[in-house]
Amino acid sequence: MNRIKVLVVSSEMTPFAKVGGLADVVGTLPRYLAAQGCDARVILPLYKKIKERYAEQLVFLRWNMLKMGWRTLYSGLFRLDCEGMTVYFIDNEFYFGHDAVYLDYSFDMERFSFFQRAVLESMGVPMDFEPDVVHCNDWQAGMIPCLLDAHYRSSGYHKKVKTVFTIHNLKYQGIHGIETIADLMDMPPFYMTEEQILKDGVPNFIKAGIVFADAVTTVSPSYAAEIMTPEYGEGLDGILRQYAYKVSGILNGIDTEEFDPQTDPLIPRRYGPDNWQTGKAVCKQHLQTELGLDEDPSAPLAVLISRLVDQKGIELLVHTLDRLVGAGIQVAIQGTGDPFYEWLLAEAATRHKGRIAAVAAYDNALAHRIYAAGDLFLMPSLFEPCGLSQMIAMRYGTVPVVRETGGLRDTVLPYNRFTGTGNGFSFAGADEEELLATVLAACDVFRDAPDAWNGLVSAGMRADFTWDRSAALYAGVFAEVSGKGPVPV
Repeated sequence: MNRIKVLVVSSEMTPFAKVGGLADVVGTLPRYLAAQGCDARVILPLYKKIKERYAEQLVFLRWNMLKMGWRTLYSGLFRLDCEGMTVYFIDNEFYFGHDAVYLDYSFDMERFSFFQRAVLESMGVPMDFEPDVVHCNDWQAGMIPCLLDAHYRSSGYHKKVKTVFTIHNLKYQGIHGIETIADLMDMPPFYMTEEQILKDGVPNFIKAGIVFADAVTTVSPSYAAEIMTPEYGEGLDGILRQYAYKVSGILNGIDTEEFDPQTDPLIPRRYGPDNWQTGKAVCKQHLQTELGLDEDPSAPLAVLISRLVDQKGIELLVHTLDRLVGAGIQVAIQGTGDPFYEWLLAEAATRHKGRIAAVAAYDNALAHRIYAAGDLFLMPSLFEPCGLSQMIAMRYGTVPVVRETGGLRDTVLPYNRFTGTGNGFSFAGADEEELLATVLAACDVFRDAPDAWNGLVSAGMRADFTWDRSAALYAGVFAEVSGKGPVPV
């Protein structure tokens, strides 16, 4: 079989290192690519916690010294086989021997400059794997397509290797001073121009990925269109329009084995599409007791699991909480982030004891219980490249209320009371009044139209959010850029 060899480059991957949704994508997609006829492997930094936890399983492959400007640095290469998938790790104690994945931004630019250069030095003989395609994810890997062009192909190395660059969140671009990046990347002057990797006079890793990659993807079709507009383009909309011919959107999937209410060991009562009423009632009562909410089965329970940052529309939610409670709605929130938002939510929970619960910590088991207990899932994001939470919520029969942006637009079909179709509720403007009106409309259906509500829940629980279709689309992109044609399945 003429398998396409893919090396996925990322700063995060479950179960090794997770900060956001990137980790979930990288931890899942390669497994589904294997079913599409790809030999997909992953490479990431060997963070301190990975080295400590997997010390007995890591296999040392080689080390070399990597020159970065005036520095000469050790770079180690390790391999670990994880549930049938090969994962490589780049080792350097100075850069990655820390408890956190991300540190100071300026230092992170240096750390991931080293990482990208070490990845390219490791391909081929050192790892006994020469990929057909390097799949680069976000700014932490955005310079790899340019580095291949600047340092390797011109010298006869990796000449057949192609690159695909995936933008998970355009807001974070990898920007640093021109002298520093020229030094760290040993970048010739030809590349340090506005036509190449500079944006407004400074190197921009996301721009470099867009310009030099053979194909560019984003994590939903709507986000691919949105980022070509000034409103969502974060200053790169002009560049994206210029290279629109190689940009496409592929919707993320979710791990339907982990998030399955029929088998989930973390929820108090398991259930499926045919018996969800009984199962969710038990889960709702359990969560109300656990979080100190009034045990009221008739009260709509609106839940949110999120990072507490501006992007997620937390400001909109905060300004509607008093009126939601006044309408007889309970609210349960789990998330950490901006300390100001954490304080505001804690204060609201204190004022509305028994009606609002706010947990400023991430606990995976609790998150599963919240997904299973909720009636409504709130996701009023100002922008959302893809979003996984709305898909997970629907899987558990929790009806989403979302703002119409990015992947939320692609996955949530608004309820139509005339046709009875839909799997959720949505609103267009970044406006607290629209959020409030939409939640109240959803609660009216919950209370007064049980047949319609059953249809909404059933549609969400039966929707296909697996990685199968998305992996097939990624495999198609890899096949096209590598020239290997259709992928054998």
